[in-house]
Amino acid sequence: MNVRRRRISAAALATVAALGLCTLTACSSDSAAAGNTEKFDVVASFYPMAFLAEQIGGEHANVTSLTEPGQEPHDLEISAKQTAQLQESDAALYLKGLQPTVDEAVGQSEIRTKIDASTLTSLEAHGSEPGGHEDEHGHEHEGGADPHVWLDPVKYAEVAEGVGKAFEKADPHHAADYRKNTTTLVGKLNGLDKKFETGLADRKTDVFITTHAAFGHLAERYGLTEEAISGLDPESEPSGARVKELGDTAKADGVTTVFYETLVSDKTAKTLAGDAGLKTDVLDPVEGITDASRGDDYFQVMEANLTALRTALGAA
Repeated sequence: MNVRRRRISAAALATVAALGLCTLTACSSDSAAAGNTEKFDVVASFYPMAFLAEQIGGEHANVTSLTEPGQEPHDLEISAKQTAQLQESDAALYLKGLQPTVDEAVGQSEIRTKIDASTLTSLEAHGSEPGGHEDEHGHEHEGGADPHVWLDPVKYAEVAEGVGKAFEKADPHHAADYRKNTTTLVGKLNGLDKKFETGLADRKTDVFITTHAAFGHLAERYGLTEEAISGLDPESEPSGARVKELGDTAKADGVTTVFYETLVSDKTAKTLAGDAGLKTDVLDPVEGITDASRGDDYFQVMEANLTALRTALGAA
């Protein structure tokens, strides 16, 4: 495409191509290099960003993800090779505050188009309110902001609109297609919002318990109350007092289910459920798609989440 880049040697290009970064669907030895293709080359930090880039970029974009399928994105460490690959791309799409090593790598890179999704919508503070959402290890996101905006279809749509405009500016020859693709995606996200709004309207309880505080934006959107075993950091361990408090909450609020997720251990969730006589189920934060996911893409997994919530909250 017409975006200016530094030229690299054939040997360097071969090295970059050999990295084998994962595409949206799978890792393979013949996956396209992140940079220096004939398309608009976008490096995305993890699945929700890569999904946006693929949906909006369509046939004009070559999208790769820094986070492999099945890898917990909070744990990502950027390698020197991935940093070099980032340098040869046309755009980086990331969400500042979720993956510190990505923030640092993008900040230090010379890439022309840097799209920070956290600036395209509002990030509210979740995960540290009274009621036990504190991170026991003291890990906090910048300003206490919750970065999990993609779990709110309305906020995700706002991000999509911003990404579409950034693509139009960076690759103006295909601006009309990016605009059309963005409109289509936003329409689907608005439809998903309506499904959640309707599906959760008539429920017996507002409270749900989940592994870590990833669903604050979703809960706020639909008038729910998230009670997280851990804070915003999925690896933090809850205190004994917090586990007891959640058991008491479950009894008081008619909670039937403790949710766990696919990319982190379900041990604590199942222990809590067993002690409190509750069921367990999956509520997926859609941070990556694997064979264990209840769907092949963002929309399918989010609809599976809606089904799980409806059952747990007595709306089904």
